[in-house]
Parts: sequence; structure tokens; C-alpha cells
Amino acid sequence: MQAGGVGTMLERLKLHETRARIRADIAAHGLNNWGRIESWDAVRISITPNLPQFAGRTIAQLAAERGKDSVDTLCDYLIEDKGATRVLVTSISEDDVRELIRSPKALVGSDGNCVATTGVTSQGMPHPRFYGTFPRVLGRYAHEEKLVPLELAIHKMTGATAQALKLADRGYLREGMRADVTVFDPADFMDRATYENPHQYPSGARTTVIVNGAVVVDAARHTGALPGKVLRRTAEGVVQ
Repeated sequence: MQAGGVGTMLERLKLHETRARIRADIAAHGLNNWGRIESWDAVRISITPNLPQFAGRTIAQLAAERGKDSVDTLCDYLIEDKGATRVLVTSISEDDVRELIRSPKALVGSDGNCVATTGVTSQGMPHPRFYGTFPRVLGRYAHEEKLVPLELAIHKMTGATAQALKLADRGYLREGMRADVTVFDPADFMDRATYENPHQYPSGARTTVIVNGAVVVDAARHTGALPGKVLRRTAEGVVQ
């Protein structure tokens, strides 16, 4: 479908035969081939640079508003947004997440982008994990629901992850290690981002964040310090 670039793809999406093939594939295999998506209600428009007024709508909602089926709605929308649309899919079971977080093999991470409540990265309706992954694990699953001890939850997102990624000098509070530290109150640290209102920082009025030894967040306010750096992998596979 995407061979030849975005422009060629958009021209294909205008064709009746392309849309007929999409419908046939969905009828045979479901909505996609990588996750369990039960309906178009689970496919939500997230980032849409040219049509920002529709961010947050599901494809099912948009189809109902336009009086078209979901395939025509999706194809038309991609054309109108010049192929720049990004979506998020709600296909993961919360029960599965709770089960996995208890596994000794499970690490905690997010493929969310860097976002902020103002500026260019505040556009659209991104997945709430962009703001809430780590406070959700610490505040909800560890502190509130007691699914894992708080110390283990922290290890899953720091030392254990650093070892898995071969981060040479990060992930532990040890002499000689990079001072990447978060100080928080477990009783006042919870995600607040939702699908309907994702651009919300977590609660935590007493939170302090230190990056490479410099205080970046103090009492939940950014200090203006920018001590971060790009980490590069060596020929031996170690990240420094």
C-alpha cells in the first residue's frame, strides 16, 4: 500500500478497487495483523496536523458523523490529512497488564514520544502513556493495588532496564554512576492522563528529578536546566 511514498499511497486510496481490497482483507483477517482490534471504536485519531479539530474521534464516530462506512471514512480522512494522520489503538486488556507486571521477566518502558502541555509537542490527542506510564506503575499498580513491591517496580524501570539495554553507567544509585534520580512521594504520585484529556502531567507536588547530576524538576516545576545527552552504542554493544 505504501510503496512509492505517501503521495502514491494517497492516489491508491482514491481507487474503488483499493478500498474493495481493504474490505476483503478485513473480512478475511480482521482489522489488522498485529493485535486484537475488535471494532473501529478501538481506532482513535491521535495526531492529525491538517485536521486538528478531529483529534480524539474514533473512526467509528467519524463514520457515523459522515454517514459513510468505516473504510471509506478512513481512506477519505487520510487523503484530507495528506497522509499525516496518526492513530492510537485500544486493544490491550487491563487484566493482562496486571498479570504481566507481576512477572519477574517483565520490564517497564514506553514507546511514547517526548511531549509537553505547550508548544509543538502539545498537538493532537496522544496516547495517555506518553505522560503516565511510570507514575501509573508506581502509583497505581505498586502503591495502590500492591501488585508488585514498590522497590521491584522501580527496579523494573531502572536497573533491570539499564542492564537489558546495556546502559553502562545508569540505572543504579552507586558511586561512579550517572546521577539520574527521581525523588517522589508514593502516596502522591499518580498518572492523570486519559484518552479524552491526555496532556496532563502526573500528580506529585513534591517530585524532584535529577538528570546527569543537575536538578531538572524541583517541586514539580521545570528549572530550565537541559543536561540531557544523546546516548550512543559502541561497537561492543554498550551504550555510553
